[in-house]
Amino acid sequence: MSGTMVCVACVEENKGCECEHEKPVRELVLEAASENSSFLHSVINMVGMLIGLGQLSMPYAVESGGWMSIFLLISFGILTTYTSHILGKCIRRNPKSKSYSDIGYSAFGRHGRLIVCLFIYLEIFMALVSYTISLHDNISAAFPATFSNHGHFPAAKLTAVAVAIALPSLWIRDLSSISFLSSGGILMSAIIFGSVVYTAIFGGVIDDGKIPVLRLENIPTVSGIYLFSFGGHIVFPNLYTSMKDPSKFTKVSIISFATVTALYGALAITGAKMFGPSVNSQITLSLPKHLVVTKIALWATVLTPMTKYALEFAPLAIQLEGSLPSTMTDRTKLVARGLMGSALLLVILALALTVPYFGYVLSLTGSLVSVTIAVTLPSAFYLKICWDGMTKFTRAANLGFVVLGCVLGVLGSLESSKLLVKELVRVHGG
Repeated sequence: MSGTMVCVACVEENKGCECEHEKPVRELVLEAASENSSFLHSVINMVGMLIGLGQLSMPYAVESGGWMSIFLLISFGILTTYTSHILGKCIRRNPKSKSYSDIGYSAFGRHGRLIVCLFIYLEIFMALVSYTISLHDNISAAFPATFSNHGHFPAAKLTAVAVAIALPSLWIRDLSSISFLSSGGILMSAIIFGSVVYTAIFGGVIDDGKIPVLRLENIPTVSGIYLFSFGGHIVFPNLYTSMKDPSKFTKVSIISFATVTALYGALAITGAKMFGPSVNSQITLSLPKHLVVTKIALWATVLTPMTKYALEFAPLAIQLEGSLPSTMTDRTKLVARGLMGSALLLVILALALTVPYFGYVLSLTGSLVSVTIAVTLPSAFYLKICWDGMTKFTRAANLGFVVLGCVLGVLGSLESSKLLVKELVRVHGG
């Protein structure tokens, strides 16, 4: 997910979040936060929210799940479009709801808000770990092997240097001054997609193997990767309330998800067909190293995490400042915020270097967090808030989606965790 969210009012006033919406909450930093986003602007924002790290693993997901898993990708695109639509219906039923956590509160009270916030923070943490793993992998490929792996400056140190360069951004309090960085996801996606297409046409890559029609045993982990790529629902209520005409939110969702699904599908098929079973969990690492477009794609992927740290950390920082004693000075709060962010980022760096398995971590994140945010909770909210106005079919369908989300979450998390532990034991267990 590319969109970055904080409480707009509190950010503009440079203070901790002490609003009536009960902290913590994530609000989208939109240029049009004052309910004046046009239809096109809303589509661009939603596409930007959806496109992120997941696109890097599309070819790998197809290789793991087989060619038939493309239909799974499309199905999840349709399902998450629907759950985006019903979030809008939940807001129309209760116009006081302005955010995802507000909908959780409207449906299930304080417990609903608590569950939502738990998943929000879990998503932030796991997303930052995934970004850092991607940073490490791509910065290794961006430098010659003799320099980054066999010289005096190994890839782990290069990653640490890159993270250190990004650390000062965590001390910035006025995030409105750097909110433009959240648009980097669309630019990165365009560069990566263009690089893959260019390589397919002019790169002279020959497919070195065949991908099977279906690998049923890998579907749980593949589902996690696909769902991670569609998990932008936390910010959709904020986009809804920022629109000039919220009645067009469903059309915005359909166009945005169709665009992203088409891009994912094209990237998945092109990458999988081009590299076959040898495709890496990040498509940028499979591109021929001698091509200029490869170097551009690698550096785009390296720079993206460095621009995301401050924006992703913002909700945690605002929550921290709001919980500090009011007797503390602003300078002391700023120091506490910066020290906590720095410590958290160092923990994430250590974890990313210890568990540098991008595909497995992405799948685990999708199964453990994204499926809940994008499928299970929206359907549960909708059932609770709009039950009286539903047809029997709609009730049954959404109950089915809740069950489906739970099953996918459990199976995908277990399988991804098992593969992750197995890989760790293989590498570190001797």
